Amino acid sequence: MAVLNSPGFQLQPSAEQVPLSTNYITNFDFLNQYLPDTYEKEFERYGNRTVASFLRMVGAEMPSNSDMIKWAEQGRLHTKYVNCDSSAAAAADSATITVSDANVTAIAIRAGQTVFISDNATGLSNKGIVTAVNTSADTFDVAYYEAGGQTFSGDAVLSVWIYGSEFKKGTVGMIGSLEAEDEFFDNSPIIIKDKYAVSGSDMAQIGWVEVTTENGATGYLWYLKSEHETRLRFEDYLETAMIEAVPAEAGSGVANAGLNPIYGNKGSEGIFYVVNNRGNVWGGGNPTTLSDFDSIISRLDKQGSIEENVIFLNRAFSFDIDDMLAAQNSYGSGGTSYGLFDNDEKMALNLGFTGFRRGYDFYKSDWKYLNDPTMRGGLPTGASATGTVTGLLVPAGSTTVYDQILGKNAKRPFLHVRYRASETEDRRYKTWITGSAGGAQTSDLDAMEVNFLSERCVCTLGANNFVLFRYGA
Repeated sequence: MAVLNSPGFQLQPSAEQVPLSTNYITNFDFLNQYLPDTYEKEFERYGNRTVASFLRMVGAEMPSNSDMIKWAEQGRLHTKYVNCDSSAAAAADSATITVSDANVTAIAIRAGQTVFISDNATGLSNKGIVTAVNTSADTFDVAYYEAGGQTFSGDAVLSVWIYGSEFKKGTVGMIGSLEAEDEFFDNSPIIIKDKYAVSGSDMAQIGWVEVTTENGATGYLWYLKSEHETRLRFEDYLETAMIEAVPAEAGSGVANAGLNPIYGNKGSEGIFYVVNNRGNVWGGGNPTTLSDFDSIISRLDKQGSIEENVIFLNRAFSFDIDDMLAAQNSYGSGGTSYGLFDNDEKMALNLGFTGFRRGYDFYKSDWKYLNDPTMRGGLPTGASATGTVTGLLVPAGSTTVYDQILGKNAKRPFLHVRYRASETEDRRYKTWITGSAGGAQTSDLDAMEVNFLSERCVCTLGANNFVLFRYGA
């Protein structure tokens, strides 16, 4: 039987921009001689309501004094072209190969090198030696080692990669050299703000409910609860903004300065955006079998091959992995295995797994952000859903990049936050009080205003090592 839709979880906001009628006693019926028996302390029915923790677990925070964060990531060591064609017909002893791969300015092939040439469709292949190169036309001449000549037809789409070189005795050295090619990426910090305001009169109001918040603040002053919750909400936004941020596209309403005079007009590259565009994406929802994970592992083999990885996932994905691993137990069909590690029928049975190893180490961790119904936990799932994220694979450890601010190579976590700071201004997490109430004496406003501000962006290094699990192609 399914969980009934009613009664369900409440999504009604608990925060309003006006004093709530539920804050104070409003029933003054003096004809009733009995006072209500009330619980003084507010009951925490939703437990810990914050969703931030992801970046604190996997990343770090570092200062920056620029509007733009730039870094370089290493390119491949070896060169392979996957969109080539041959000028010769099958059985020819030599041919001219044209390289048509995108973003190729000058082919990195030199005379004397030995190459492997393969038909992308059939797998038929030849090995040959390069006899001449025309870098301006992106072509090279090759002579085949095989006596039967070219094994594929002249209209085949080919892949070419270099595996060595061969020269005669007493000849000159290799003609030409190769320059290292880096890929450069950048991101721009965004300014995140919030504010809590309460009038001086409301600060003098006596409350009858003892309130508490996740950071341990307690008391009978309701405005303190609201201020603490504003702070907690802002701290959540510091993380979720780094996860969800997208750059403003040219021609969009955000980028239109006339329509958007004071609010942000550039955006930033959040984690989901970067992995969607430069990383690996599993578009089938949750991988539920070892063969599914084998295809993911095959992709990771073609990327950075990071040994340890953590999958941050929602509850359904976590259960799917548990079921997949439990199915590998030969005694699992028809009952649970006993005896292993001194288990017996009187022990509490652990039906979950913390991780597994298959080629690489994969650990899993529940991500509250993907489970919370007020965040991504309320999005649709299933074959008809598009774009709903169920998990994110994050490589553990750090990587070496060239930091243009430092002017040298530096080790950085794959995920880390850069915030604006200098010797006189630190914008990692600013908070200040204005007004004339609550100890503030900065203006004639009969209120206390607590302001929050941060300027930051997230740097996703080596996005090709990440995997985003979502629904939809």
